[in-house]
Amino acid sequence: MLYAVTRFVCLVLFRVLWRGKVVGREHIPPIGPLILASNHVSFIDSIVIPLAVSGRRVVFLAKAEYWEGRSLASLPRRLFFRTFDAVPVRRDQQHNPQASLDLAREVLERGDAFGIYPEGTRSRDGRLYRGRTGVGWLSLEAGATVVPVGLTGTDRVQPIGATVPRVHRVRVAFGAPIRPEDYAHLPPGRARREITDAVMEAVAGLSGQQRAPGYNERAPDEPG
Repeated sequence: MLYAVTRFVCLVLFRVLWRGKVVGREHIPPIGPLILASNHVSFIDSIVIPLAVSGRRVVFLAKAEYWEGRSLASLPRRLFFRTFDAVPVRRDQQHNPQASLDLAREVLERGDAFGIYPEGTRSRDGRLYRGRTGVGWLSLEAGATVVPVGLTGTDRVQPIGATVPRVHRVRVAFGAPIRPEDYAHLPPGRARREITDAVMEAVAGLSGQQRAPGYNERAPDEPG
């Protein structure tokens, strides 16, 4: 009941306030382990993507602190993460990439859909940075199809540092699936890199972002 009510409220926001447009939904397989690999420009990206997918829940990892706040301002965030089955990552796991990947693999081994941002953190300048190979590792280890996702407009709804969402149009574009079996003949390290590069190339085409030459590094004071 809580899931249905919360999703309905979020869908109203998505369709009315954010005028959400979704393209390429036919690329999402209805069953089986699935990775949705997206660009990341706003906190609300993890809200918009599950709303754009019909018929499947999309699980994200989220810092355990998001479950611990008790202020009224943090209530919508806590409610969202609990309702949409986000997986809490403890503080000691946040700086251990393999621990986070192992949590994600558990989600995929259940046959669920998992959302990931290959850049690792939000883009502060709007450019698309090089993807880290965790997405390739997950795809190969769990036998999971990867569907690239391009988000536009979410950075205008809630820019980094803003606490209250604004009214602006959002677009979610899903690209053609990338399947791990197409890379199984390659050495593992090369397969991970090529899957990741293929994902980021597709995301760039879907989002229209300018490419950045290196990896995106989190600012010291950035929450993630």
